[in-house]
Amino acid sequence: MRRLLISGLVGFQFIAAPVVAQEIEMSTEISSVYTDLNIDDTCIAYQLDMLGGSFACAGYKGYSVLFQEGDARESVFYGFVGDWFGEGAFESFQAFNNVGDKIEWRLVGEIPFAAILRWHISAEDGTVDGAKGQVLVVSKVAQPAVGDGCVVGYVDALENDNANEMAREVADNIAREFRCRIDEPEFHGNEGLAAGFPMRTFGP
Repeated sequence: MRRLLISGLVGFQFIAAPVVAQEIEMSTEISSVYTDLNIDDTCIAYQLDMLGGSFACAGYKGYSVLFQEGDARESVFYGFVGDWFGEGAFESFQAFNNVGDKIEWRLVGEIPFAAILRWHISAEDGTVDGAKGQVLVVSKVAQPAVGDGCVVGYVDALENDNANEMAREVADNIAREFRCRIDEPEFHGNEGLAAGFPMRTFGP
């Protein structure tokens, strides 16, 4: 059962942190931590409707996870998102889909700058044996007082033997300089028929 509805975002107020961007940019030591994404147990609904809802979820050290679902499709953003998020941001796939339950955060020091999450994509016409696709979705984590967060790239987890390494390379090399709502995320490596077609919406 989903958590009770509340009236607004929880924990997404902007916090003045002028050293964040500089620390992320200058440091070269990158590591990973993992957190669980359990929508039923660790998320609070702030909007519900007949097709789904929007939820604020526990993330990593104050960096929350914004999970949305609607019409059997899901969307995930991370961190301290800006005002643009409330205007209708949604990144997903055209086919029905659902996200996995384990998030890999890429860190500089203790600051997460990217997140990697496995998505399961329902089969579409033309896929082999109607098999579901699996895509590692790499996202930029929105920083306090900056607010820029979005998907930066995709890796087909079924078509690339080293998919996890590839996703980390995308995170480390692309996420920090990626301009959300300007730059377009792309697939990296081999892309199979079951990978699905990404869809993105930002505002009206």
